[in-house]
Amino acid sequence: MKKICFWALIWTVWVNTVTNAQSTAYVFSGGGTIGTQRWDNSFDRQPMLAWHGSLSIESVNNDDDSGSLFAQIGYHVKGSSIRVQYLNFNGNGAFRASERFKFNNISLLLGAKQKFQLANGAKYYYFGGIRGDYTVSTNLEELLEGNRGNPWAATFYPLPQFVNNIMGGVSVGGGLEFLLSELVGAELKLSVNPDFTLQYNQPPIPNIIISDPLFQGQSNTIPERRIRNTTVEISLGLRLLRKVVIVD
Repeated sequence: MKKICFWALIWTVWVNTVTNAQSTAYVFSGGGTIGTQRWDNSFDRQPMLAWHGSLSIESVNNDDDSGSLFAQIGYHVKGSSIRVQYLNFNGNGAFRASERFKFNNISLLLGAKQKFQLANGAKYYYFGGIRGDYTVSTNLEELLEGNRGNPWAATFYPLPQFVNNIMGGVSVGGGLEFLLSELVGAELKLSVNPDFTLQYNQPPIPNIIISDPLFQGQSNTIPERRIRNTTVEISLGLRLLRKVVIVD
């Protein structure tokens, strides 16, 4: 709770700083996400395709718009997937199974842009910022429920009670801004978003009884498991400018 209050305070102060600038741009954007995760075990993880959406508030200098501060709030689906191919031993073919580990996060990003002029009012830029995430839901319980008949499910799948709901990270990237009219523009952005803190942190769990008839009465130990997120996002956005003109 203290971490949430801290981020809320920082967000409020930063938004006030941005909106007290000469002019303000509001950017509505969304797009595709490539989610990856680093798991501390031997299982191979593949990227997961997902989506995201966000609203940004950005300062605009009417005289020299070569840099800006921005605050962004967004909904981001993070995670990874596994894909397994099963072969039919009688030679009649194969089939593939795929499962996705999804973590649905609300993200607050505070950052700065450096912009460079192109032709016809277009600009290219790079940016960086610090980010706080809050996990609102996952699909881990659904995965466990769907594999209730698998005696090894508890040793393979992450357990919901070890999910960290609050995380921190950074976002860096670059993009292009285009003018459509004096007060309306478009934006294309590519970002890389690594988390510095863990999405999932589970200590070793000993004495797990296996219900498999082939291993009747035997127990197993779930090893320590830690999961960290990184996403790559491509976004297309609509920029709406609130322009303030000071008249002497």
